[in-house]
Amino acid sequence: MKQTYNPLRRLHFYAAFFITPLLLTLSLTGIGYLFYTNVENNIYHDQFFSESQTKEHQSLDDAIKEIENVYKGYHIQKISIMDEPYNNRVTIGNDDGESRYIFLDKHNQRVANQNALYTYSNVMRSTHSSLMVGGTFVNYLVELAACWTIFMIGSGIYLTFKSNALKKSNHKTSFIKNRRLHAILGLIIAIPIFIIVLTGIPWSAFMGKQINQFADEHPKFGYTALMASPPQSEDNELPWATRNKEKPESKKDPHKNHHGGSSNVIGAEGQQSLESIISISEKEGISKPFSIVYPEDEKGVFTVSKGSNTGVTGLDVAPKEETTAYFDQYSGKNLGKVNYEDYGIIGKWFSYGIPLHEGHLFGTPNKIINLFVCLAFIGGIIYGFMSWMKRRKEGTFSAPKRINGHLSMSLLICLIVLGVLMPLFGASLIIVAIIEAILYRKNKKLSTK
Repeated sequence: MKQTYNPLRRLHFYAAFFITPLLLTLSLTGIGYLFYTNVENNIYHDQFFSESQTKEHQSLDDAIKEIENVYKGYHIQKISIMDEPYNNRVTIGNDDGESRYIFLDKHNQRVANQNALYTYSNVMRSTHSSLMVGGTFVNYLVELAACWTIFMIGSGIYLTFKSNALKKSNHKTSFIKNRRLHAILGLIIAIPIFIIVLTGIPWSAFMGKQINQFADEHPKFGYTALMASPPQSEDNELPWATRNKEKPESKKDPHKNHHGGSSNVIGAEGQQSLESIISISEKEGISKPFSIVYPEDEKGVFTVSKGSNTGVTGLDVAPKEETTAYFDQYSGKNLGKVNYEDYGIIGKWFSYGIPLHEGHLFGTPNKIINLFVCLAFIGGIIYGFMSWMKRRKEGTFSAPKRINGHLSMSLLICLIVLGVLMPLFGASLIIVAIIEAILYRKNKKLSTK
């Protein structure tokens, strides 16, 4: 006997049961992250908008030197040049991986500093993506939950119509009511949840790397390599599609001793000042806000970028405004510029997809829609749990019973396709198949006794 409904029901149940805690965590932290700009504008008002008591004006380059002197052991990672009324932000880091944000007012005087690890946005992001723990296993676990969510969307739609769960019944038991509400909410949010999960996958540990590799090997689709997760290098505020782009080299004047080979190229002899790079950038049509990354070595370049998914309050721009420009550190010459129009289809898709996922692609309406979807998703989980509790017999797990029979060919093909597209899901299916085989043999032995 060929089976489709029963195996799907069992898989749907077990998936929902085991990943529900993780899905609730992802939903709640996702809601928290949706409004991070609103929250941070209030709780960090002084850091973002206030002025230092020192009213004397100094150049931005002098401010950078002052920061280097005050924060010994730290190096400059990037400078975020913000649009009014935000204060500029300098990100510094040390060899232990610790980062701090230093805020500068309009006089380039220090206003305040923050430990980057404990800012609201970074805590929400870290919890959402890696449960504040990090590590490959946790990242894979979060990605696995996303994969199973996609499966549950498809299987839930099938089970809803196959079981007539939407049909009103004269037997209005608590189980039937909760199952119906679970099905209704699932159908309403099926497409939005699928889009949200799909646009979050590029950040994932395994599939994200596969997307990155494919885009790197197929320039027509990716143009530039995509990063699988937010990088830990100096470039983590670059637009998605240009973070791995190989930077051009500055042409060093052989008749001048530019910095003599030292590893620190900030303020090297003959190097353009930050003020000059800002001025050149604006003449090139790069308006605030944007980020500047110093050259990595004596042959490196100044990298100036605008991104739609920086994760920094006040720094995000619309996807079509994304740009990354490279300037010779000695002459200030524009050595290359990559705009949104230059991206391949993958780069363009994720330039829109990531801010859509984060809730700032089209302002407040985007946040409200994502909020509604997350709340409805949580509601669906609750009603699903309640329907199980109402059906559950005391002292038993009350999982859907296994009906002996072979999987239907259509179901088998669907599972194989999903397993190929989502390798972690495929690997977990193999584990499920092994467990099911063991249970089948165990039940068979018991039935023959």
